[in-house]
Amino acid sequence: MDVSESAARAARDLRVVVSRLRRRLKEIYAAGDLTPSQASVLSRLEKDGAASASELAAAERVRPQSMATTLAALAGRGLIDRRPDPGDGRRQFVSLSAAGRDLAAGSRQAREEWLTRALQDRYTDAERATIIEAMALLDRLTQP
Repeated sequence: MDVSESAARAARDLRVVVSRLRRRLKEIYAAGDLTPSQASVLSRLEKDGAASASELAAAERVRPQSMATTLAALAGRGLIDRRPDPGDGRRQFVSLSAAGRDLAAGSRQAREEWLTRALQDRYTDAERATIIEAMALLDRLTQP
């Protein structure tokens, strides 16, 4: 299959810009000096809800031992709660504590506020309209 030069360039440019934007958004709010792994687990729990340590390890693509270390650090800061699995007493479900929800929400709000200000300050109304149109087009990439 031949790939057009414009498709290859679009793919390359999109990957670079998305990576830069993702890094910038991560820098915006250092969620209480959490490591990237800890912040990622908090974000996943906020988005997906309670999960077992093994489910989190699989979702984050880390070894169960690494996830245990991450969860211990989050528990030590009071950011997660653990409760036994009613079907299997050896397993525990991990969820965000009230403090964890507050931290995750604050982080999300700070990133959204920065992005809103940046779009307001750096782009004209017409450019923002173009960005909105481009987002609708890019959303098709996420569809099956």
